[in-house]
Amino acid sequence: MAAPANAEQTQLQDMESDEAKVEEREMDSDEEEDEDGMRVENSDEEEEDSSEDEKENEAEIQRLEEQLSINAFDYNCHVDLIKLLKQEGELVRLRKARQKMSELFPLTEEIWLDWLKDEIRLTEEESNREQVYELFERAIKDYICPEIWLEYAQYSIGGMGSPGGIDKVRSIFERAVTAVGLHMTKGQSVWEAYREFENAILSTLQPPPGKVPRNEEQELIKTQLERIHTLFRRQLAIPLMDMEATYAEYEEWSEHGVPEAVAHQYKKALQQMEKCKPLEEALLVAEPPKLAEYQAYIDFELKVGDPARIQITFERALAENCLVPDMWSKCTKYLDRQLKVKDLVLSTHERAVRNCPWTMSLWKSYLLALERHGADHHTVSDVFEKALNAGFIQATDYVEIWQVYLDYLRRRVDFSKGESLSKSIVYLLYFVRFGESGDPSCVVMQIWARIEALHCKNMQKARELWDNIMTKGNSKYANMWLEYYNLERSYGDSVHCRKALHRAVQCTTDYPEHVCDVLLTFERVEGSLEDWDTAVQKTESRMNRINEQRAKAAEKEANQARQEEERVEQRRKVKAEKKVLKKDQRGAGEKRKAEQEDQDEWNKDSGPKRRRGNVDGTTDEYMETETGLFGRNAPRTKPSAGLKKAPPGHGDAAEKQNDDKSELRDDCCSVFISNLAFTLQEPEATLKALFESCGSIAQVRPIFGHRGVFRGYCYVQFESPASVTEALKLDRRELEGRPMFVSPCVDKNKNPDFKIFKYNTSLEKHKIFISGLPLSCTKEQLEEICKQQGTVKDVRLVTYRSGRPKGLAYVEFADETQASQAVLKMDGVEIEGHKISVAISNPPRRSVNEKPGSSRPVTDMMPRQNYGSRGKGRTQLSLLPRSLHRQAAGVGKVENGTAAEKMEGTANTTGEPRTLSNSDFAKMLLNK
Repeated sequence: MAAPANAEQTQLQDMESDEAKVEEREMDSDEEEDEDGMRVENSDEEEEDSSEDEKENEAEIQRLEEQLSINAFDYNCHVDLIKLLKQEGELVRLRKARQKMSELFPLTEEIWLDWLKDEIRLTEEESNREQVYELFERAIKDYICPEIWLEYAQYSIGGMGSPGGIDKVRSIFERAVTAVGLHMTKGQSVWEAYREFENAILSTLQPPPGKVPRNEEQELIKTQLERIHTLFRRQLAIPLMDMEATYAEYEEWSEHGVPEAVAHQYKKALQQMEKCKPLEEALLVAEPPKLAEYQAYIDFELKVGDPARIQITFERALAENCLVPDMWSKCTKYLDRQLKVKDLVLSTHERAVRNCPWTMSLWKSYLLALERHGADHHTVSDVFEKALNAGFIQATDYVEIWQVYLDYLRRRVDFSKGESLSKSIVYLLYFVRFGESGDPSCVVMQIWARIEALHCKNMQKARELWDNIMTKGNSKYANMWLEYYNLERSYGDSVHCRKALHRAVQCTTDYPEHVCDVLLTFERVEGSLEDWDTAVQKTESRMNRINEQRAKAAEKEANQARQEEERVEQRRKVKAEKKVLKKDQRGAGEKRKAEQEDQDEWNKDSGPKRRRGNVDGTTDEYMETETGLFGRNAPRTKPSAGLKKAPPGHGDAAEKQNDDKSELRDDCCSVFISNLAFTLQEPEATLKALFESCGSIAQVRPIFGHRGVFRGYCYVQFESPASVTEALKLDRRELEGRPMFVSPCVDKNKNPDFKIFKYNTSLEKHKIFISGLPLSCTKEQLEEICKQQGTVKDVRLVTYRSGRPKGLAYVEFADETQASQAVLKMDGVEIEGHKISVAISNPPRRSVNEKPGSSRPVTDMMPRQNYGSRGKGRTQLSLLPRSLHRQAAGVGKVENGTAAEKMEGTANTTGEPRTLSNSDFAKMLLNK
């Protein structure tokens, strides 16, 4: 019976274990399902996020494409579109975007390399390699870049298996070392790649070990070895960085050592490299655009006189300063005058106008170079049409480019066959329509008239042209009439010369005397007596009218000047009257309160006081304050909430210190600090810490009011006058959110007209003025924006006295060209939603009263009365005893010593009135 029971128990245990396993499996499957569900949910969220990003990018792409359809010359818009398309993987649209940009602008090295690498990945088939070769050819024409040449050569190695592939690779390498092999820092990589290619070919020609090469194979090996030797010799003759390693490699590779001639060339190149090394190091440490460093390098190479090195130095400078017209102009001028290689000259001119199409002088040089090198008429005309569509800034630029083209046409015309320039010039006048702003002197028409007279023998047409010129407002100028007279003298007759001079006498207003002298001289030489009398009569009557007009104009000008002076004087009087009236109406209700406060303070003997002995042995007490820049004792004011009060006893201590050091004060060693915050904590310690870098400080004198309130200005005195110059450099340094004003310490009592205006008030072509800036724009942000246009020397944000920005700024560039370029590129740009305006700095003229050193108004020149520490009474009533008034009025009426006796107590031995004591006032009141 026991065995069956055990069997049943075992069976039950097995069933329970099977059920437990099934439950575990179900639980595991449920957990796996939950994990799969979470993964699906996460993948769905990622897909939603990516789809939203794709929609945003697509919307941005469409916006950029629409903007380019409106303005195809927006360079930054092209760059942003290419970046987005590459990010989205839109290869077809990306190719089209790059193509459009390359048609309008020369692309940078980075853009070309990205484009080339993408095209190399897409065109793996052999039939498409030619398209990539064409793209490389376009890339190397924009700029001379060693990286692009190296990429071109390495890509061509992939096709060396095709017929003629090795020769094509060698041809590309030869072009590369010719173009960039002289590059001091990057040329070595091209030479090394060339040698590695030739060494790889040599390794394929070497027979396996133990096998003797045939005669043909030996010849091929010998030829290949000679190629490698030649590459080493050519490279070692060029000054390149790290050329010592190349020499050591050649020594190791060559079985017979380095030939003596190669070693000699290597030493010469090494010496030249050492001379160029400081210039290369200056380029390495300099910040873009490195114009000054490149200019120094170019000057050095011009002195050496190696044309190839001069050219590569120019190319290096242009690669980093492609938007600087002056650099292109210098390069093209050198090529035109020195090298004179047609393909090189014309390609450089073409690149110049593509980079700086707004510069008329580059187009002008391009047209002359085309004519100089015998380009066909169709090519010259096409370049001229492109120049007209380039968008010059000034109308005079169009006139000048037209003059160049017309000169070219004139040189092509064969006047002996009756050809003429009339159609071209009529087209000029119809197409451009310059008006007075473009060609005010009608230079083109003057040239046309002279051509008609000289080459076409058509004086009638020349006279018609000059009549047209005179009707355009030029008849009042003597030089225009004399030009017409000279034309008649050269190609016309005396009758028309006389008519021209008679008309000139009647019409000229600028120099009528000169025209009259020319007419009289002409009649002396060729005229009859009757002609002479007529000329004298006309010139005298004309000069009489001219003199009368000049007298009237002078009288009118004098009247206007007098009226202007009267108006200025009237405005001064009105201003003075308003000022007096304003003082009369100020705070009448607070008069008694102020008087009561003054009386309380007098009774309490408050504030820093000094005792002074009187004649009668008594003492007087009076308030003393620091005399500021304006030479006046500052009025006392109540401390407002939030203003910094001096600690108790601080005023007495400062007064005592000032008294002790009064004899040590020296304005030549001091500066005046103003516009400080009234809440400045510990002004003496703060300013001492700020200015101690300028030199040893003798004392710092902050100015407090009579109730201990800091007044926002102070004096800093140094041990040496040289420290003042350093301290003035801290002018407008920000201190607690306000610009701190630092100026020389000058006593306004001795120099009442002394004023300082730190900045230039005239035209500064190298500086731009920016308005409309957001108030949140910082100096660093603005400097970063302007750095894209050139070298920024200084950035100044204009602020209020409180330190709050006005939205205005001045930016100083290294030269006028960079400033002009900044105006063209930055004007109208939006910064943080604000559209800025940019112009060349030309501040408006300061008014007469604002100019430093100008005379002040009459009301300011009158002597001021010293009303003491409290200031003048607000009611403007005199509180002096009448005896004092009579005394002041009767000083000039001294009779028999009576007045002298009365004034004996009020004057000292020098005759100057002395300060009256309390007892003096008491005596006068009692006498009254």
